[in-house]
Amino acid sequence: MSDKQDTREMLISGNVFKTMLTLSVPAVLGMVVIGLYNFMDAVFVGQMVGPVAMTAVKVSYPFTLINSGIATLIGQGSASVLSRAIGKKDKDTIDRIMGNLISFVTLLSTIVIIVGLIFTRQLLVLSGAEGEVLEQAVRYLRVVFCGSLFVNLGQSTNMIMRGEGKLKKAMIIMATSAILNIILDPILIKVFGAENGVLGAAYATIISQFVLMCMSFFYFIKKSDTVRIHKVRFEGKLVKPVLSVGVSAMLMQVMSMVQQTILYNTAAKWGGSEWQTILGAALSLQAFSFIPLWGISQGFQPAIGTNYGAKRFDRVGAFTKTFMISATVVALLFYIPIMCFPSKMLSMFITDETIVTMGAPMLRLLFATYISYGVLILAITFFQAIGKAGAASIMALLRQLVLFLPLVILLPHVAGLGVKGVFAAQLVTDLVVLVIGIIMMLSAFKSFKKL
Repeated sequence: MSDKQDTREMLISGNVFKTMLTLSVPAVLGMVVIGLYNFMDAVFVGQMVGPVAMTAVKVSYPFTLINSGIATLIGQGSASVLSRAIGKKDKDTIDRIMGNLISFVTLLSTIVIIVGLIFTRQLLVLSGAEGEVLEQAVRYLRVVFCGSLFVNLGQSTNMIMRGEGKLKKAMIIMATSAILNIILDPILIKVFGAENGVLGAAYATIISQFVLMCMSFFYFIKKSDTVRIHKVRFEGKLVKPVLSVGVSAMLMQVMSMVQQTILYNTAAKWGGSEWQTILGAALSLQAFSFIPLWGISQGFQPAIGTNYGAKRFDRVGAFTKTFMISATVVALLFYIPIMCFPSKMLSMFITDETIVTMGAPMLRLLFATYISYGVLILAITFFQAIGKAGAASIMALLRQLVLFLPLVILLPHVAGLGVKGVFAAQLVTDLVVLVIGIIMMLSAFKSFKKL
């Protein structure tokens, strides 16, 4: 039996729990190493250069999500189409995936490079950056924008590997790139010196992403049994299904950029630059703790998409239950230490004990609903995997924009909450979206029974 058939048979007929482990373990490890990029940039810069430089990296981070949004838009949308095509044994669609992806990513990355370099300073001013933080952030972000094509091609092609069910291969390639980034970070920060340490961190990231892109292309040119690069062109029949699913996935990334920009600005307004530093450290922990859940969702997507394409609705239900329970258990591994030792968590990024003490209660508040994310994140992924882009987009928009941003702006004015209201907005938003997501999933499974 070919490797292609082995993967498909495992997804549609293998033991649900074992298949979940086979898909999730490498996916989680792969996503963890992805998260190490910005996380380690912040740690090394914070420890080797200082809090101003760390804040500059964190203030820049929301705008690096422009690239993540493009990679997710095309990569996740293509991966969803691919997994359903594998379930249906639709070779024509499979053969068109990579050429269409490369065309889209190249076009969108070129736009980001041009617009990003022109408006770097203006974008950072929107997040409330000023003075030396602004100057260092401009230098960091311009280098990141220059490497947009490498970042987007590397990450989107890695998503195709995951959609193909090759999560172990995707993990190994991503881990190699991330380890290179960790090695290069302190070296290049030292080479550039304390004054330009942020440039060293930025170049370390871009070099690592270039290596990721090269390894991914080698896999699809020489190694893959299922997906190969054929004609590089836009495919009319794929544009709508790729974008319809990809948009909901992209919203999670791009709206995070808008969300964090408003957060930094509002925190500065109500508490000053110290609260920007606290928020930067807290969001780094939040982003890193999200990673294993995103990894589980990456394993969840091909399991649901392939079985949905093969009309195995019983296994769609079984996988959903198994993955959600496992994701909740994983969430506990982060939830418990962060809620019990918030000061120690913040101290990884902030050396000023006064700021750490001030920020510890807010970190607990920000993470209050994290335990529910195993259900929340997989609910969004579920609708992406079965091609129900509207439901996924509704949840993403509510969580990232429609509910969250008004609450961030309004809650500081309520009952004298002040800056505490900025952190409380996440709690209220998550509870509302969780209830809506559960209701929509129950409706979806009810429709499966009719099919």
